[in-house]
Amino acid sequence: MRLAVISDVHGNAFALEAVLADVQTCAPDALLNLGDQIEGSADPARAAALQAELGAVEVRGNNEEKLWPGGRRGALALEVGAWLETQVSAPARERLAALPLGARIGGVYACHGTPESAWDSLLWVWQDSPDGPGFYRSRDPLELGQLVAPLAAEVVVCGHTHRPGATRVNDTLVVNAGAVSDQVDGDPRARWTLLEWRAGRWTVDFRAVAYDVGGAVAWARANSPFGAFEEALLRSGRFDSRGEPEREF
Repeated sequence: MRLAVISDVHGNAFALEAVLADVQTCAPDALLNLGDQIEGSADPARAAALQAELGAVEVRGNNEEKLWPGGRRGALALEVGAWLETQVSAPARERLAALPLGARIGGVYACHGTPESAWDSLLWVWQDSPDGPGFYRSRDPLELGQLVAPLAAEVVVCGHTHRPGATRVNDTLVVNAGAVSDQVDGDPRARWTLLEWRAGRWTVDFRAVAYDVGGAVAWARANSPFGAFEEALLRSGRFDSRGEPEREF
C-alpha cells in the first residue's frame, strides 16, 4: 500500500506540477491532500483545477476555513480573499470550504492541523520567545499520545507548519508531510511525502522536488498584487513569521 500525501499547495501551480510528476513515478495507490490549497499567488486558479482533478481524499486547512462567511480576519486576509475571488471560481471555492476536518484511508488518519482544529499544530508546537519571534518545538510525547490515542490509527498525518517530520508514539506513527509551497527551512524545493506499508510496518519517504521558481515568480509578479512578497518567499524558501498567531498564514 502506497499513499502519496501533499499539503499546503498555497496556490502554487508550478510547484504542484513538479510534485505531481514525482508522485506519478512512485505509482501510489491513493493520494491524500491535507489542505491550504489555494491561498497564494502563483496561479491559484490552475492550482485549484489541478487538485480538483486528482481524485484525492481531501481535508480542509485553516485557509479553507477562511472561505467560510466571515472567515477572514484582518486587512491582509481580506485583501487576499478579494483577489482570490477574481482568480478562483465560486464553485471551486465552495467545494474547498465544504471539505471535512479529518478523513481516513484504512489505518491512516489525515488532518491539516490537529484532529480538532485546522489552526493548531500536532507534531510541532509554537513556542513564544522573549528574545525573538519564537520557534517551533517538538510536542511533548505524552501530550502527543493523548491527542492521537482516541483515533486508534496506525498513522496520523498532518500538515500546517510546513515542517516535515515524523515520530512514533505508542503504536501510532505521527507524520508531518511538509508543504508543496512556501517553505520555511531555506530550501525552496517543493515537498511531499510517500507513506508505504512494507514488511509489516509503515515507512515514510520525505520527498523534495526542484521546480520552476522563476516561472512561479514571473506569474505572481505579472498577475498578483502580492508578487513581491511571493517572490521573496519562493526564492528564499523561508517564511520566518509562520506560526505567529497574529500573522496570516
